[in-house]
Amino acid sequence: MSGNILDVQNLKMHFYMGHEGIFGGKKKYIYAVDDISFTLAKGETLGLVGESGCGKSTVVRAVSQLYRPTSGKVLLDGRDLTKLKRDEMFSARRDMQLVFQDPYSSLDPRMTTAEIIAEPMRIYKKRGFFKMSDAEIDGRVEHLMELVGLSKFFKNRFPHEFSGGQRQRIGIARALALRPHLILADEPVSALDVSIQAQVLNLFKDIQKEMGLSYLFIAHDLAVIKYISDRIAVMYLGKIVEIGGYKDLYANPLHPYTKALLSAAPVPDPAVERKRQRIILKGDVPSPNVQRPGCCFYDRCPEHKDCCRQSLPQFTQPAGAAAGHEVACFLFTQK
Repeated sequence: MSGNILDVQNLKMHFYMGHEGIFGGKKKYIYAVDDISFTLAKGETLGLVGESGCGKSTVVRAVSQLYRPTSGKVLLDGRDLTKLKRDEMFSARRDMQLVFQDPYSSLDPRMTTAEIIAEPMRIYKKRGFFKMSDAEIDGRVEHLMELVGLSKFFKNRFPHEFSGGQRQRIGIARALALRPHLILADEPVSALDVSIQAQVLNLFKDIQKEMGLSYLFIAHDLAVIKYISDRIAVMYLGKIVEIGGYKDLYANPLHPYTKALLSAAPVPDPAVERKRQRIILKGDVPSPNVQRPGCCFYDRCPEHKDCCRQSLPQFTQPAGAAAGHEVACFLFTQK
């Protein structure tokens, strides 16, 4: 076994959108995720960052098999999830749980906190995958509530009686109920106040340290992704364009899109902020229903070459870049 808990290879998620014209014709697709690969080591946090609509959430749903990928492999502890049957996938999901973005809609308003957290354990117990008595389940619910910073005396309250941050803690406790190894967190703090975001991020870090979890953490907030991640992958229009350690990527961004993305984030120092040069990209993000033969960033790139339109750049580690810091850009592969 390698040290990777997750290995995603050439993942594609294309959504069929019908045919062109009223009499049929060429099939139309939305290329939400278009041939991406990455790995996640055990105990590591990989942050996936990019602007809205770039395919981040689709990656999470494809990895968890909520969407069946168009093609590619998703290896969880060496098992290819794309080839598992329904019962096998049900068993595999014990090791991989999700924390959703919106704490207001991801919890059943008719269930108490205890019922919400206990639900995964009761479902898996019914199917024979989880052996615990009702008393043991109740005890684990109380333990999980205390672990995420909620009093066990609140277990009979309903979701509407909690704040947004408390609801997200309930969602985290539910995700931990089956003792997973991997947490897929789909923008879990974007709907929270900034002060609450910090508390929830610290909670994620504390739980990871205590339980040895691995995180695939999705966010569009650059400060959040820098704080929580060990490595960062930058997405644009369904593709990963740069990946590397968080310190290396922020100190030495390589891809033109990464540079523009980082330049858009304000710096909390007026003197530094006044001297910074903002990179303003021209045009709009192209439609994801057109598959391009070349670089996905060609239309807006201020440094594009002729070859960028015709050929797809491959990942490379430029000279002088830190180990594991790779970029898909012809600026580093062609003279």
